[in-house]
Amino acid sequence: MNQIKRVAIVGGTHGNELTGIYLVKKFDRAPELIGRSTFETITLLANPKACEIGTRYIDIDLNRCFRKQDLENPHLSSYEAQRAKEISRLFSSKNTHLPNLIIDLHSTTSNMGLTFILASQHPFNLQLAAYLTSVYPHLKLLASATKNHDSPLLRSLSELGGTLEVGAVPQGVLDASLFQQTEQVVGTILDCVEAYNQGKMPAAKNPLTIYQSIRALDYPRNENREIQAMIHPHLQFRDYEALNPGDPMFLTLDGESVLYEGKSTVYPIFINEAAYYEKGIALCFTQKLIVSLE
Repeated sequence: MNQIKRVAIVGGTHGNELTGIYLVKKFDRAPELIGRSTFETITLLANPKACEIGTRYIDIDLNRCFRKQDLENPHLSSYEAQRAKEISRLFSSKNTHLPNLIIDLHSTTSNMGLTFILASQHPFNLQLAAYLTSVYPHLKLLASATKNHDSPLLRSLSELGGTLEVGAVPQGVLDASLFQQTEQVVGTILDCVEAYNQGKMPAAKNPLTIYQSIRALDYPRNENREIQAMIHPHLQFRDYEALNPGDPMFLTLDGESVLYEGKSTVYPIFINEAAYYEKGIALCFTQKLIVSLE
């Protein structure tokens, strides 16, 4: 693979996730923090109107607007649909300012800790992921089941890089510890790209543990779509921990446990994410994969 020429650090894809917003603003004030000798680093505040008023979005979720058919659809006229087209044009291969690698900064109300969601399983991403986990042993790696070219997510605009997701932190809140951890990981990614461009990227041979998304699960609801059960206390805050058949998953409003009836162990993530109530998602199931780098 050729050298990586540009890296884009994106914050504010959701306007109430303050970690990425304020990191981008910090980097804009002090560009020397993200400057490296072998590539250009650019920053982007993805949804400035939502950031200004502190809401996740204005009309629709910007991070669901990047499917190719939507970007090419002239009839989609919401603020976020238009903004997605602008961002896509900025990142288009026809533009000389093509960022070869995207770091999209997000935060979650779920107890996800530090999570790096790979844009793809490109060999560079796997080497980057291996290096990140060697520096940050508690960082989790997540891979989507959706192919990059059919994804509605902003990170799908580039095959390299991915989403840095941190939590738990409430919407509209800055958490100093998570802010600092995010900044450190961003710096490490930039250092890794620099090392790669200089032919000094550490070769990782140990297998990677990657959590791969299987499916999302909604809350139990009645015929009027009203929620009838909550995340069970035994499951709350236990992102990435094993959920075995027969384990409690939900607790009804009347206090009855709803058990996991699957046949295999899964590892739930985005448990009780506040932004996902409107999407009909209580949690997402993942499976744990061991990926060899040799």
